[in-house]
Amino acid sequence: MVDYHASNSQASSGGPAIYMDPREQENDWDRDLLLDPAWEKQQRKTFTAWCNSHLRKAGTQIENIEEDFRDGLKLMLLLEVISGERLPKPERGKMRVHKINNVNKALDYIAGKGVKLVSIGAEEIVDGNAKMTLGMIWTIILRFAIQDISVEETSAKEGLLLWCQRKTAPYKNVNVQNFHISWKDGLAFNALIHRHRPELIDYDKLRKDDPLTNLNNAFEVAEKYLDIPKMMDAEDIVGTLRPDEKAIMTYVSCFYHAFSGAQKAETAANRICKVLAVNQENEHLMEDYEKLASDLLDWIRRTIPWLENRAPEKTMAEMQQKLEDFRGYRRVHKPPKVQEKCQLEINFNTLQTKLRLSNRPAFMPSEGRMVSDINGSWHNLEGAEKGYEEWMLNEIRRLERLDHLAEKFRQKATIHESWTDGKEAMLTQKDYETASLSEVKALLRKHEAFESDLAAHQDRVEQIAAIAQELNELDYYDSPSVNARCQKICEQWDALGSLTQSRRESLERTEKQLESIDELYLEYAKRAAPFNNWMEGAMEDLQDMFIVHNIEEIQGLITAHEQFKSTLPEANKEREAIQAIQAEVQKIAQYNGIKLSGGNPYTTITPKTIDNKWDKVEQLVPQRDQALQEELAKQQSNDHLRRKFATQANIVGPWIQTKMEEIGRISIEMNGTLEDQLVNLREYEQSIIEYKPNIDQLEGDHQLIQEALIFDNKYTAYTMEHLRVGWEQLLTTIARTINEIENQILTRDAKGISQEQLHEYRTSFNHFDKALNFKLGDAEFARIMGIVDPNNSGVVTFQAFIDFMSRETTDTDTADQVIASFKILAADKNFIMAEELRRELPPDQAEYCIARMAPYSGPDAKPGALDYMSFSTALYGESDL
Repeated sequence: MVDYHASNSQASSGGPAIYMDPREQENDWDRDLLLDPAWEKQQRKTFTAWCNSHLRKAGTQIENIEEDFRDGLKLMLLLEVISGERLPKPERGKMRVHKINNVNKALDYIAGKGVKLVSIGAEEIVDGNAKMTLGMIWTIILRFAIQDISVEETSAKEGLLLWCQRKTAPYKNVNVQNFHISWKDGLAFNALIHRHRPELIDYDKLRKDDPLTNLNNAFEVAEKYLDIPKMMDAEDIVGTLRPDEKAIMTYVSCFYHAFSGAQKAETAANRICKVLAVNQENEHLMEDYEKLASDLLDWIRRTIPWLENRAPEKTMAEMQQKLEDFRGYRRVHKPPKVQEKCQLEINFNTLQTKLRLSNRPAFMPSEGRMVSDINGSWHNLEGAEKGYEEWMLNEIRRLERLDHLAEKFRQKATIHESWTDGKEAMLTQKDYETASLSEVKALLRKHEAFESDLAAHQDRVEQIAAIAQELNELDYYDSPSVNARCQKICEQWDALGSLTQSRRESLERTEKQLESIDELYLEYAKRAAPFNNWMEGAMEDLQDMFIVHNIEEIQGLITAHEQFKSTLPEANKEREAIQAIQAEVQKIAQYNGIKLSGGNPYTTITPKTIDNKWDKVEQLVPQRDQALQEELAKQQSNDHLRRKFATQANIVGPWIQTKMEEIGRISIEMNGTLEDQLVNLREYEQSIIEYKPNIDQLEGDHQLIQEALIFDNKYTAYTMEHLRVGWEQLLTTIARTINEIENQILTRDAKGISQEQLHEYRTSFNHFDKALNFKLGDAEFARIMGIVDPNNSGVVTFQAFIDFMSRETTDTDTADQVIASFKILAADKNFIMAEELRRELPPDQAEYCIARMAPYSGPDAKPGALDYMSFSTALYGESDL
């Protein structure tokens, strides 16, 4: 108890005497004891009238507030009347000590009600100190008339102000913001009366510019019909720049208590408003879910046919453009849809939690829009996506192979066609008919050399036919032209074979008549032909296109090329030997004086031809070296790309796995308040999001690998697809974990669950199955499991466990309670009128009810009557009743 007796010495010495109440936010009664004279006058009149409104119940009253309470008798009587309790018996003596003792008994009683008094002592009241007496009366008014006022979680002064604002909100020219100037024009007083007793006041006839009339009208009606005594003078209020706040509050509190009977209807209206607000919010969430689900499913339905399109393209450029379009889809179009899918699941879980908390039936999306439907469609999308990428890569490999084969076909066909040019004319000529013996022998030997050359070209023809066949099998787009060219070459080859055989037979018939041939020419021709063919083959090989996919393959080609170069010295010796034969011919002819006419009769291969082709071979060797080294550099670069991707992938893959395991562990080992857990999880989520540049870097490396047409990587077991799926699952898992904590906060706040209770729930949940089996029978165990695991999945989530525990231990709004609330607003009728809803509920919620309530069809129905019972039942579902 506060020692307010000690304040006497302070007051008498001129120190401040202040009343302080911690529930009064302004917490001062009269700062520095400087009370405005006009305010003091208003307080005297108001406080006196307020005291008399209670004292008259005991058959007495006061005239002078500071004089009539000096002996403490009427003060104790006042406290007994307003509290309904008996105070200690007063002392009837006339001496000062008797008066002080009586006042102390009153002050002790006030202090016993939890009111803290500062610097108000019995001596000041006994001495008739007006300031202290007014402060004491204000303390009593606050405690017994204002403190217990409560409106929507606000109390005392704030609750009274909120009550005034709610009641006067529909009235024009009324804007209650305080307890002083908002009441000067008198309209607020009239609005309060009209709201509860509209028959007493014609509000529309009142004018804002006539405050005296307004105030007097309200004061007179209140005194005559509401039994609220006139506590202020209209002239004092109008003539004061700022009316006294405490006087206004005291008078307004009388209106509050006078209309307390209407509080029952207001409470019922508040309950209905709360239920309707929840229903409106839930309907909005359902509409949002349906739209988001429809949009996502439509996107999936539009995307899958595109991913399932396997129409092949004719060229590498067209297929690479398809691959680039696919990368754009993966990089730009799909990520927002992943977020939408995750948000859809979060919205669905949040909506179901809110429906459970508000005792509403669970939300059942329209057919085809369940979360499982969306997950199924999403699975189909990812399947089509994977198949599409694999198909494109295979197509690129096929087209690359086709381009290589087609170019090889054209090169070999061109070489062969160049060789066959003029051969038919040569084989069909009849030159041997007029030739000499030596000339015929020469023609025969020449023909033998041609046959050797022809046999050497057989392999090339077979290669050309094999390449054409492979192009057909691989569905090359220009196969008709390839087939036509191949057919022409084969037919020409068959014709050459027939012509060659025919010419040989003719020459052999003539050979029997011819003798003698220059052996040196013959030897030259025989050695020059295969050497020439070898050089042509070497040039063809040196110019042959190659395609490799790794370092090992290119190194194999380089090794083969080095082996070829190692044979060049031996080949050069053969060239020199062949040229030596020709030199020996020249030497013999010169020595014997023989004039050679024309070239070697056995061959068209001249020494100059051999030298030119040898020079060409020597030129092609370094060119081949350069091409192989460039390809080696390319494959080394590709290998670097593989290693670079593998190094990062081997870090990112385990990191994602570790984070997934950490999230699972965090969700089990959560400590601290839910808000702490939510903050920690969001910080953890942010740390994961900040890792995104590593994923983007890996995507960039993966794109470089695909652009380089690299299809394997022996340095890592991770593919970009696996890492991408793991990353998306990681983001989705942390988002779901955060959503679970948010739903637990919703549950806690809605059910009023404390942190300690949540801790107890968590401990109970860890031993939930053991406790149920040990303590409960089979029937009760089955009942509880039907609540916490309605789908018989075999898994009970912590959220379901909290819902069950809070439902078992807390009370929530039910359909019966809402029906009872509507019945109060309807004045016990079985129906309610639209004007009653508009009068008691906020405009938007009143119209919400009117639009959804069916007409009432009972025996006591009236025109325009609405059925609030079926409406209330529909809010909760039939099972609630």
